[in-house]
Amino acid sequence: MAAGSIVSASDVHRRYGEGDAAVEALDGVSVEFPKGAFTAIMGPSGSGKSTLMHVLAGLDRPTSGSVRIDGVEIAELGDKELTELRRDKIGFVFQFFNLLPVLTARENIVLPLSIAGREPDEALLAQLIEAVDLGDRLSHRPSELSGGQQQRVAVARALASKPAVVFADEPTGNLDSGSTGEVLALLRRAVDEFGQTVVMVTHDPNAAAVADRVVVLVDGRIVKDADAGSAEQVHDLLKVGTTA
Repeated sequence: MAAGSIVSASDVHRRYGEGDAAVEALDGVSVEFPKGAFTAIMGPSGSGKSTLMHVLAGLDRPTSGSVRIDGVEIAELGDKELTELRRDKIGFVFQFFNLLPVLTARENIVLPLSIAGREPDEALLAQLIEAVDLGDRLSHRPSELSGGQQQRVAVARALASKPAVVFADEPTGNLDSGSTGEVLALLRRAVDEFGQTVVMVTHDPNAAAVADRVVVLVDGRIVKDADAGSAEQVHDLLKVGTTA
């Protein structure tokens, strides 16, 4: 893994099934994600983008190849060690929020720390609460929050443990345009102000344009890896990549 890279994959394959029915979801993917950068992973349905994120995040194991997170080769870890690495090194933001309905917004934000038996960094927590603009909603449960507010809680939760990397899987896929803009601005701020590393899977060129870089997958292979640019440039990049 190159100096400054937080996550890397080297010749990663992920195969599902056996024999003639086997599907090669990832076909020799090699890619690195530097610290303090915002990367969007794109591609058509079935291209392998979500599989790549799951493998990079330790939610799925590669059939072969190497995946390293913050210098740790995850293929060498047992289930308990892998669970601990995900807890300590990775923040997650999902399309459907994954908040616990019985907990308040604040309790959801600090939940990973509570599970790990760690006290929150109160200064960072105050920064995050200010960043997500939910200071007057911390005692509310998810059902009392809008979709955009719930996703902002989810982003704050992902950042509260100061992870090595945040993986966001279609984080705006369930939001209206206004809430989408708020969540993307928050992820951008996490990179620019908190020095966070963000890897986001998205199908939306407008969302990808907020990133620094776009990686395009087709049939389990990376076909484009370039600066993000504008939404129009991302759209063109995606079109060129998928027709290459």
